[in-house]
Amino acid sequence: MPVIGLLGVGSARNAERVVAPVRRGLQEVGFVEGRDFVIEQRWAEGQYQRISGFADEFVRRQVSIIVAAGGTQSALVARSKTSTIPIVFNAAADPVAAGLVSSLERPDGNLTGVSNLAGELGPKRLELLHEVLPRTGRGVALLANPSNRAVTPAAIAAIQAASKAASVDVQVIHASSEDEFEPAFAQAHSKAAGLVIVPDLVFLDNIERFGELSLRHAVPAIFQFREFAAAGGLMSYGGSFSDAMHQVGVYAGRLLRGSKPADLPVQQFTKIELVVNLKTAKSLGLTVPLSLLGRADEVIE
Repeated sequence: MPVIGLLGVGSARNAERVVAPVRRGLQEVGFVEGRDFVIEQRWAEGQYQRISGFADEFVRRQVSIIVAAGGTQSALVARSKTSTIPIVFNAAADPVAAGLVSSLERPDGNLTGVSNLAGELGPKRLELLHEVLPRTGRGVALLANPSNRAVTPAAIAAIQAASKAASVDVQVIHASSEDEFEPAFAQAHSKAAGLVIVPDLVFLDNIERFGELSLRHAVPAIFQFREFAAAGGLMSYGGSFSDAMHQVGVYAGRLLRGSKPADLPVQQFTKIELVVNLKTAKSLGLTVPLSLLGRADEVIE
């Protein structure tokens, strides 16, 4: 029976958030887990450095497919370990710029997958947050995971460039583990008017807590995923993680049917949604401009 090796950077307790949409994608192509394939899951529990050992294990076992569910960095690690086992990724960074593939239309080698544009939307998140914040002269903080070397540096650089053009001061706050999250939000409250959260799957793994922390520390914040706004965050702007992983599952199914990675163009998500939590805005004493509410795909009241 074919074995799909799944590399996850988050925790096993939240595995279904990642695995369920992959299963749905595979089922869409006609494959049922337990009957047609099995998924071997490996979870780094927020420690990116553990992915290398898991990838080595999958290569030794000669799994049929590697699903790099830990974002761009997990895909790069898997790519460095094998040039023969097909790899399907969900990348936050531009896959060409990151060195995963040479072309989106016809990926070479053994990789294909989905680009969710998460890292490229950082400047727009800064712009949206700045529309809501009162003009107090205080800057904006960026919350970033320094362990995510494949995404964080480029995402920070893009936001900093946009901040200079808009004359907005930004400062970076680093956090990479659960015990650092609350101090990071407390620091953001004391030093900035608002917070842009840089895309990271460790952060996604703690997204409900992030929503709660942003409320408790009265931090107007924006993140990629709708779940953040639903959990109490002020805004979200980006594509759906679940939709991206569903497409990863579809591609895994097509590979099991005999397609080659080079035959499957890298999919770029074009469905980007803005969600505004008006209840949170009111609790923070913020007035959301009608022009922004009019552009929102969803308003939580």
